[in-house]
Amino acid sequence: MTQKPEHTPSVDGPNPHERDDAAFEAPQGNATPLPEGGTPAPKVDEVDFKDKYLRLMADMENLRKRTARDVEDARRFAVTAFARDMLDVADNLERALAAVQKDKIENEHIKNMLSGVEMVSQQLENVFKQFKIEKTNPQVGEKFNPELHQAMFEVETNTHPHGHIAQVMQAGYTIAGRLLRPAMVGTAKQAPAETDDTKQKQA
Repeated sequence: MTQKPEHTPSVDGPNPHERDDAAFEAPQGNATPLPEGGTPAPKVDEVDFKDKYLRLMADMENLRKRTARDVEDARRFAVTAFARDMLDVADNLERALAAVQKDKIENEHIKNMLSGVEMVSQQLENVFKQFKIEKTNPQVGEKFNPELHQAMFEVETNTHPHGHIAQVMQAGYTIAGRLLRPAMVGTAKQAPAETDDTKQKQA
């Protein structure tokens, strides 16, 4: 029986059955080998998480309050333009009532008509109150307030201090505390001091 010759690897070439250790070398450079048993989950910073959570809740609460305030302002001031136009009606009714002396009217029809005007004026005033529209009627001698008053002219006088109200032309109005129309006034201006020549001319 002929014995089969054993396989002898070639000296000149690599043996395909031998492992190439170079191909199994650990990666070089920035590559980091995984630790044995897998990668552990990163540790959560509970203090940092709680701080971010509280900040988020505070921002949401501020947003809720701001939205509610914007909605309320929109509802409250939605009638501003219409209310400003109605002020002319209120002024005309007030002038009509001020120009008539009811106790001197003898005609019953005119008295009834005037009573109707008074009723309309009262109803309009009640509607103004419902929408928080209030009249600001400054008094003569009151200090001028640029947030509520509008100076139309100056009056030379020594009766009132300089810059105070010397004459009221038209009342003002506010809506929910916000200026709707300023009151039209005349402010006091210091009158020039009288000299001897002025006194002689007046005499």
